[in-house]
Amino acid sequence: MLSRSRIGLTLAMLACLAPSAFAEEPGWTTLFDGKTLDGWKVNGGTAKYAVEDGTIVGRTVEGSPNTFLCKGDYKDFVLELEVKCDPRLNSGVQVRSHVYPQGEPRAGVVYGPQCEIARKETGTAARFYDEGRRGVWLAEIADGAKAAFDDDGWNRYRIVVQGNRYRSWLNGQPASDFTDGEDERGFIGLQVHGIPKGEGPYQVRWRNVRVRELKPGEQAAARPAGERPTRIGS
Repeated sequence: MLSRSRIGLTLAMLACLAPSAFAEEPGWTTLFDGKTLDGWKVNGGTAKYAVEDGTIVGRTVEGSPNTFLCKGDYKDFVLELEVKCDPRLNSGVQVRSHVYPQGEPRAGVVYGPQCEIARKETGTAARFYDEGRRGVWLAEIADGAKAAFDDDGWNRYRIVVQGNRYRSWLNGQPASDFTDGEDERGFIGLQVHGIPKGEGPYQVRWRNVRVRELKPGEQAAARPAGERPTRIGS
């Protein structure tokens, strides 16, 4: 039998190992460290982004067009994040997206596939929209996902982009699954939507933002092994 001192020493060693040993699963890259916005860039508008209580907080600015906090250049990947949005605001997650260059009529505007963040009654959360370009929905959404968004709590998004196929899950529920060949690669962006004059300010929060890049032909599971469809509480 171990002595109390040996048990205490063992527990102390495990406590020291835990943060580094279990902070991230192999193959995943954390895009937000919970402390800074290092490596992120704001495009499109003047909405404000800050870090508060370990979350990214985006706040509307009256008169601003849609604004996006952007990072990376990704081709094939799995993206996971959690989001909490004021029900009076809608938002979105850009994938494989771009900015119109200087010299073009829409210079500085973000365009590309967007996975929608919107209150439950819209039935569009986790559906894809072609932001800043064709201005159309790119896919239908599964019936089982139309009521999966939690207006008052945190919502878990899982987005898989591979080849010309795009898929999304909302709180464990399959949502969109379609093909589109417009974009081979591009950045990930977190949207603060523009608001009408006299409204707001509103806010949207993100946390646990991570990505796993996929190799050619690699299969991505619908959700982590053993995970059941759940609703994340506040």
